[in-house]
Amino acid sequence: MTNLELRYSDLHDNYLVPCTNLLREHVAGKFLTTKFIDRVSARAKSVESFLGKATKELEDGSAKYKDPFEQIQDLIGVRIVVFYPQTVVVIDDIIDSYYTSYEESEKHPESSQEFGYEGKHFLLKIPAETLPDNVPTDFPECFELQIKTLFQHAFSEATHDLVYKPGSTIASDQQKRAAYAAASAWGADQVLQQLVEELLPDYPSKEA
Repeated sequence: MTNLELRYSDLHDNYLVPCTNLLREHVAGKFLTTKFIDRVSARAKSVESFLGKATKELEDGSAKYKDPFEQIQDLIGVRIVVFYPQTVVVIDDIIDSYYTSYEESEKHPESSQEFGYEGKHFLLKIPAETLPDNVPTDFPECFELQIKTLFQHAFSEATHDLVYKPGSTIASDQQKRAAYAAASAWGADQVLQQLVEELLPDYPSKEA
């Protein structure tokens, strides 16, 4: 076992996992009265996943991360899955009220003529009340929060290791089928959003 693996294993088991559990409860607690949330989940990046990312090399053979504990910012990840696209707007406002944001981004294909991974990502400061006692100096300051609709979540989960796994190569017809699945997910979200606007004209609302 390398020094990097030993160091991260200790951080993972003794600090990241306890913080992740508290953080999931903390985030979920902010949305107790918010409509149309399916689930709030959280995970600490596994040792295997961390090592795979931390030891990546650039094309010239140099290390991608000189300090992976500092540069890899998703050691703790929280995900909120919602029913409708409009719910993302509601959650966005609540996040701004309760958390310090370092970064915020919309993930979507580069071209409007393409279909693929979509979601809202935040890089947020970890609240002090969720930190374990005596955290080491290499403990992260932030966590990644993702917000996805049910269909965005289903597409990303189903295709992550099939299509988007690093280093994977798929044929043209397979790419088209994956794009078709993404387009179907996008279309389902659009139809549901239209129904929300027609049947729930007063939505969004932060209160149940």
